[in-house]
Amino acid sequence: MINIQSLKFSYRKNKPLFDGLNLQLHAGHIYGLLGKNGAGKSTLLKQISGLLFPDGGSCEIMGYPSYKRLPAVLREIFLVPEEFYLPKVTVSKYVSLYSPFYPSFDEQAFYSYLKEFDIPQGQQLTSMSYGQKKKVLISFALATNTKVLIMDEPTNGLDIPSKSQFRKVIAAAVSEEKCIVISTHQVRDLDNLIDSIVIIDDHKIIFNQEVGTVTDKLSFRQLSQLDDRQHILYSDSSLRGHAVVMKNIHNEQSKIDMELLFNAVLSNRQPIQELFN
Repeated sequence: MINIQSLKFSYRKNKPLFDGLNLQLHAGHIYGLLGKNGAGKSTLLKQISGLLFPDGGSCEIMGYPSYKRLPAVLREIFLVPEEFYLPKVTVSKYVSLYSPFYPSFDEQAFYSYLKEFDIPQGQQLTSMSYGQKKKVLISFALATNTKVLIMDEPTNGLDIPSKSQFRKVIAAAVSEEKCIVISTHQVRDLDNLIDSIVIIDDHKIIFNQEVGTVTDKLSFRQLSQLDDRQHILYSDSSLRGHAVVMKNIHNEQSKIDMELLFNAVLSNRQPIQELFN
């Protein structure tokens, strides 16, 4: 579905943001793209969407170079950017203007998503709050039924109930034909939603694993005391004790803590990469 090989890109000369980045993303998955501020998450999404051009290497969507922005590709990809503009029109007018670009657009599903998010239909988009606008755009994105759906910080501006609704509608939208990529700093918003984790750091993809594989290899636990014999790869201490990532030597099943995993991969990269390789 998405194939990136030896991607190179920089905004400034001699300061590469990507240097030989490789990534393959497949249909039927919801990917969580994680990384520190400035690691290049938004830039990578723009490369996939064809909004930025590679300095070297390649980025292909469904076998076509993304930078060519071919109509056959554009109608099968939708990007929900972190920063966006909506015109001064009503919701229904917005649908009539932009839905024809997407042959598989489902108008009934769109209004169903709006109802789920409790968005009034007759209101001007520009008179809505930022959170309401974000929910309209997310609803539209889902209703396009594109094969590739990309979301950059989609839960920014959403209140707690709306984040729960977001997870619900995204989970219902996944199918074997779709590839969904979600980039976020708010890692806990993706809990129980994504099935694959991609971490970008130091100009490259340093981690790309399915959640099931992670929980097979690693154990996430809360301990009252730390012990060197426990095969601990990373720990985060607080008044409640120690949240740890350990080698899953006893084949125990535990619930993944993505924030803990993210910090573990960044701080103890080599042992974790060796464990998965």
